[in-house]
Amino acid sequence: MKEKTPWFTVRKALSPIRARSLTVLSFLLPLFIWSVVSYVPFIWHPKVEVVEQGGVEWFQKGMLIDREIFLTEVEKTVATNTEAPIGNRVNPVYLPAPHEVATAFYTAFTTEPKRRSEQWLHESLLHSMSVIFWGFLLSSIIGVPLGILCGTFAVVSKSQEPFIEFFRYLPAPAFGALAVAILGIHDGPKIAIIFIGTFFQQVLIVANTTRKLDVSLLEAGLTLGASKAKLLLRIVIPGIIPDLYRDLRILLGWAWTYLIVAELIGTSSGITWFITQQARYKNFDNVFAAIIMIGIIGMVIDLILAKIGQHIFPWESSKNKG
Repeated sequence: MKEKTPWFTVRKALSPIRARSLTVLSFLLPLFIWSVVSYVPFIWHPKVEVVEQGGVEWFQKGMLIDREIFLTEVEKTVATNTEAPIGNRVNPVYLPAPHEVATAFYTAFTTEPKRRSEQWLHESLLHSMSVIFWGFLLSSIIGVPLGILCGTFAVVSKSQEPFIEFFRYLPAPAFGALAVAILGIHDGPKIAIIFIGTFFQQVLIVANTTRKLDVSLLEAGLTLGASKAKLLLRIVIPGIIPDLYRDLRILLGWAWTYLIVAELIGTSSGITWFITQQARYKNFDNVFAAIIMIGIIGMVIDLILAKIGQHIFPWESSKNKG
């Protein structure tokens, strides 16, 4: 009889069934808590939705009232022998139930914008993805080579990393006004914020990854007479590519976290414009749906990149399994 492996084992992979079960559970647990808070009245539900106004003239059907105020008005009607209002306990408008958000996933894509100048939701999402793409692409074009140079040559590291270490603590949104003044009010400053938010972290992470390369490989290359250019192109870059690819996947996730702030700079656009508009009209089911969509899109992109990485670097996949 095969002995079962304990759940908590150090540096050992779980069985496929256990891994899939825990993955599903990681999503079901927050959904369960959300459902309990939404559907079980005595858990929270601090508001009361008026069904019948009774003897309270200022009540209106469908109005949300704080539960304490509602109970106070009920006591007043009892004391004056007037008809008591009727209401159901509900959550605040900013916490829609899961089924309402699920419905919004469909209606948000099928509901036509109120103005012709406004974009459909899918157009807003594509616009946001283009801002992420260009901001992260520009960051990588400069940040990756600089990070490799910092990790390889001490002279580059000491001349660049101290300032980069200082600059990475400055919040990217603080440069919003300056970005608008230089680049205008459209997509330029948004792309700049994504760039600032990822570039300085990118240089340091890539430099650290480069330093992890086995020094004996560099010494062997120098012994065989490799020039500085060949050392980089034939030893350093091929040696760190799998880890570099993984670093870029992680950094792309950071770029998504700056999206909302970036799109608020200048003219509101993309998915941020959709979220702010829906919040203004108190359509919080659409707000939740849009936020979850951002997470789904980011996760799907990461999964696609992970699959691509498995095909490009098959030896890494086998090594991780081992």
